Amino acid sequence: MELRHLRYFVAIAEERHMTRAAARLGLQQPPLSQQIQALEKELGTKLFTRLPRGVELTPAGEGFLEEARTVLSGVERAMVRARATAMGQRGRIAIGLTTSASLHPGVTRMLRAYADNHSAVALDLHAGSAADLTEALLRQEVQVAIIRAAVARPADLVFRELDRENMLIALPADHHLVKRTASGKIAPVPLRALAGERMILVRRHAAPGMYSNVIDACYKAGFEPLIVAEVEQMLISINLVAAGVGVALVPASIREVRQERIAYCPISDAPSLIAPLTLVYRRGEARPLVTDFIDLSIRQAQEPRHRAATVHSGETGTGSRRERASRKANPPVPSQSERKRH
Repeated sequence: MELRHLRYFVAIAEERHMTRAAARLGLQQPPLSQQIQALEKELGTKLFTRLPRGVELTPAGEGFLEEARTVLSGVERAMVRARATAMGQRGRIAIGLTTSASLHPGVTRMLRAYADNHSAVALDLHAGSAADLTEALLRQEVQVAIIRAAVARPADLVFRELDRENMLIALPADHHLVKRTASGKIAPVPLRALAGERMILVRRHAAPGMYSNVIDACYKAGFEPLIVAEVEQMLISINLVAAGVGVALVPASIREVRQERIAYCPISDAPSLIAPLTLVYRRGEARPLVTDFIDLSIRQAQEPRHRAATVHSGETGTGSRRERASRKANPPVPSQSERKRH
């Protein structure tokens, strides 16, 4: 039995006439009659009673009609779903996020925009360290990840820098280094002022890039950092700072974590101490719902609104020029939905 047999049967059942059903199907009447006879032979029962001016369903035919319609409806739904999935309109995408990356306002806008444009795509979010998410991509447990500094750069993965922002010093609000300017803003603090301060870092194995950047910056400032705690996630370091355990160096967007017991101070003498925001995905990725996310992420990162937010967070002029050069070298990539419209 083939799907066409079911379609033929349903057409005849609805038309109650063999010739009209044949015209509806674009067939000749004799071949259609032969197909129905073959179907009845396969089922071992008559589906129609032939009348002088048409046909009517037998009791067996009445029962078969309901099931035939159910099967055809299911096939139609499967076809629609398959086409929608192929076009990136339906399915599931697994996205990996480090804690600090998830707090970046650009990432928040990115997820919202993707969800708005792909309402039938389920977002499966995975939290983890940069190292864990890199491995998860290689194991195909996630399709895309947003991290800070790359841990390693396997050839099978693509690393695309979306943004870079200055680091801040997170201090207990009552710390002696926290001072206000005449305008009421928190005054910048030189990195070398942290010599002898108890520092809290995210573990090296979880974020080796960020860990090395902080250590190197401290040595360049003329001191060896006094590390009193290493944690798995940056939010834990923020909680420890609030508790007065020590101080931490964090990306500027961590200020989104409003904590009355913490002061976020700009760094006055370490312009090279920055936190990148990096999009990672598998090389050769071609699934539309994933490539749409990649394209959207790149375009959002290049929008003037996003660039202005980065400058506000304390990005230096050098960084801005670098990003302008990057935008020139990497023009916006149209999304899958935009490509279909054009």
